[in-house]
Amino acid sequence: MKFEKTQSHFFKTQIKMRLIITSIIASFIFLFACQKADLYNDVNEEMAIELSALNHNNDNKTSAQNNAVLLRPIVFIAGFDEDDNTYYANATLHFKEKGFQIVEGLYSLEEILNHLNLQQRGKLYSEIHIVSHSNPWRGMSLKTEKEGERLTAESLKNYIVKNNKTTQDGITDKTKIIFHSCGLGENKALLSQLKKVFSAQAEPRVIASPYFNIFGGKYASHYLAKPYYVFYPTGHSKGPLALSQEMTALNPDKNINWQEALTTRAEPALGEVYSYRFNIPVEWEIEFTNTSEIPNLETPDDIMDFIAEDEAMATTLYEMKISLEKYRWTSRIRGNILKISGKTTALCVLEPVMNLEDEGNYATLTILDKKLYTNL
Repeated sequence: MKFEKTQSHFFKTQIKMRLIITSIIASFIFLFACQKADLYNDVNEEMAIELSALNHNNDNKTSAQNNAVLLRPIVFIAGFDEDDNTYYANATLHFKEKGFQIVEGLYSLEEILNHLNLQQRGKLYSEIHIVSHSNPWRGMSLKTEKEGERLTAESLKNYIVKNNKTTQDGITDKTKIIFHSCGLGENKALLSQLKKVFSAQAEPRVIASPYFNIFGGKYASHYLAKPYYVFYPTGHSKGPLALSQEMTALNPDKNINWQEALTTRAEPALGEVYSYRFNIPVEWEIEFTNTSEIPNLETPDDIMDFIAEDEAMATTLYEMKISLEKYRWTSRIRGNILKISGKTTALCVLEPVMNLEDEGNYATLTILDKKLYTNL
């Protein structure tokens, strides 16, 4: 499919475009704490009562379900650490300390479904935990299938239509499927699709927090934190003072020393704010019929004008909710292919969620607490 030049510097014929947004690498460098408090006590007690009653009911559950051995919660560590990021290693240690069954090496939803359907036949789970990176711009790092796309509401919907995949074994109406994925609780469209794919004869509860999940913290092995973002073109920071003023304008009701938070890279004390930095790259490759059709994009403004005039590219950035001006833009030509690259740096301030009834401690992570978790 090719482009054809028009007066508006916008090419209206079909275009062969491949959008490549590389993975966001956000390093959480935390020490594993010695705190061993059971953060899921209330939920496990409730589960024990509910699942114990399951064997005595006379509803339409099959005899295989009623006679199945109830297992302790299972945890899928659905990713692997890169560079100095220890998110998955810390999560693995946390759940091992709790005595949960750990499954590693499955990095797609389809692999998890197959594991539940084939390898765990005849067994029931009270809780199924899935640990996977997630961010507001690209959905979950968990794939639809082994060589598939990242999980978004759209990609999962397409996967369900194409494969009609649902789980049948290991899940009851009382099963709780908990995703430990940063901010996923805000994405109800994706959570609804996840509920659908895990529902067959039974309809489990799907749970995720709108907050960030921190594993291996300095003062707790797992806690939640509220994120606040500020962006700038990579390599062109305005400095902590200007960025803190921008943070103040974006969050006028928060009593946070933004300049101090933006320059603090680790937990200074229990419950105090800190930040981390990561880059978000975007990249397009556009193939033209011949080199004479390729536009001359000499400046960042030229590139931004070109992107703004293209519906597909402009929509992609609009959905990411990061303005064009926050990226450092470059372009280059190779043969008849125009490559446009952008990179923005995000500074994320994390405010730990604290226990309002127990001053000086993190919030107790009760997954049925609707102030902390979204339940569908």
